[in-house]
Amino acid sequence: MIDRRTVFEIHRLKDEGLSQRQISKKLCLSRQTVKNYLDNPEQRIMNNSKRHSLITPYLELMDDFLKEEPNVKAPVVLQRLQEKGFRGKITIVRDCLKSKRSRLKIQKPFIRFESPPGKQIQIDWGHFGTLQYGNTKRKLYALAMTECYSRLLFVKFMHSQSQSSLHQALLNGFEFFGGTSEELVVDNMLTAVSERVGRIIRFNEKFLDFLRYFHITPYACNVNAPHEKGKIENVIGYIRTNFWPLRKYIDINDVQRQCDHWLKIVANVRIHQTTGEQPIIRAEKVHLRPLPDNLPDLREPTHYKVHKDYAIKFDGNTYTVPPSMIDKSITIKGDTQNIYIYYKDQKIVTHDRCWEKNKRIENASHTQQVKKIQRKLWQDRQIKLFTCLGDEAVEYLNGLAKAGQPIKKSASKLLSLKDEYGTTSLIYAINKAISYKAYGVEYIENILHQEMTPKKNYQPVQFKNEALNRIRLEEPKLEDYDAYVLKGRIK
Repeated sequence: MIDRRTVFEIHRLKDEGLSQRQISKKLCLSRQTVKNYLDNPEQRIMNNSKRHSLITPYLELMDDFLKEEPNVKAPVVLQRLQEKGFRGKITIVRDCLKSKRSRLKIQKPFIRFESPPGKQIQIDWGHFGTLQYGNTKRKLYALAMTECYSRLLFVKFMHSQSQSSLHQALLNGFEFFGGTSEELVVDNMLTAVSERVGRIIRFNEKFLDFLRYFHITPYACNVNAPHEKGKIENVIGYIRTNFWPLRKYIDINDVQRQCDHWLKIVANVRIHQTTGEQPIIRAEKVHLRPLPDNLPDLREPTHYKVHKDYAIKFDGNTYTVPPSMIDKSITIKGDTQNIYIYYKDQKIVTHDRCWEKNKRIENASHTQQVKKIQRKLWQDRQIKLFTCLGDEAVEYLNGLAKAGQPIKKSASKLLSLKDEYGTTSLIYAINKAISYKAYGVEYIENILHQEMTPKKNYQPVQFKNEALNRIRLEEPKLEDYDAYVLKGRIK
């Protein structure tokens, strides 16, 4: 098996027109391996654990040494690092100092270059404070993307800079541009570059998997080299000064609507100071590579078990599902507008996403289904018999329902306790449990066990038919017999 980075290289070289033989020779792989991963890049891939140099934990400390004394010698640095537990030799210290000093040197003037049409897209994140949702504040970020030849701009606002948020924003940008470029230029964000030592770059594996689907080659600019992505470098500042001021926003969707309008009437129709043309007009000369027919679903799935209140918790809020899903595992996918809930790959409900916290978002049909189930439940014979014991019994059943206790099973058990201790004792225990707000059969059973004595019960005649043995009759009311006798006497 090979790692994800090698899989990406196989596909990148294939996109450049190399044959399988050439790829296998260049990457030192067998032709069969190259063929297998070209046919099926999603097959099991080996995850190699990252290997760190002995000096990796001390890199930041060395940066501090160089800031304090730029010309410090390697033997002095080695002495200070050894005091901190470093076990390496002077050679690795000397090489690391050389690498760091080369990056600290004054940059030479650079020559501005223009990318050919469709060659390159550059991206950058920007932080735009917070949005207020009731008592909740959410951080707001913007991913800016520009096609380098035309300077056509796209901006996507998100409440997160997570891996899935980056991928979703990039996909929205590709759809806006109408295709993809050959290269994607990024800075050293963790969602794109997982590790960097000098000129050696280790790209984030999930980022590579995303780009491989679109046949895009990533390029990470050097640290402290903003000119390497100069087409996008000043765009965040442009958004801050030209779009953001003197506006009011309801939520993130309102921000995005206003930004889309600003892009359409301002940013992409202005005369660009470098090209001297409108980006929207210049973009007509750009022919990007078409998007795949079937775009990937980039919404990150989260799996939950449905609680007894027929709801699931997601991102600080509670969303209802059909009550038939109780105790079942469901999948949730969300974007900036909606929450989508699936059961076995079938969508069962869609909710508007709530960005506040500690809210319950209900679907009216779910509440109606629960009420229907409850009405049917109260028609059960066991429950009917229990409610005949009086208002206390009805009140306790309602309390059990609110506490999420199984009503039918509880009623049957409580009726058995009535047979054992008698109606008066059971009502006493129920009243005491209600006073303590203790809802559960075990509380009633404990009160009866501690304070009451079971009455003497004579076992009824047992029938061969077990169904007959389970018949429970309502208790006769003596008042009815008295009324019948009095009625007879009057006659």
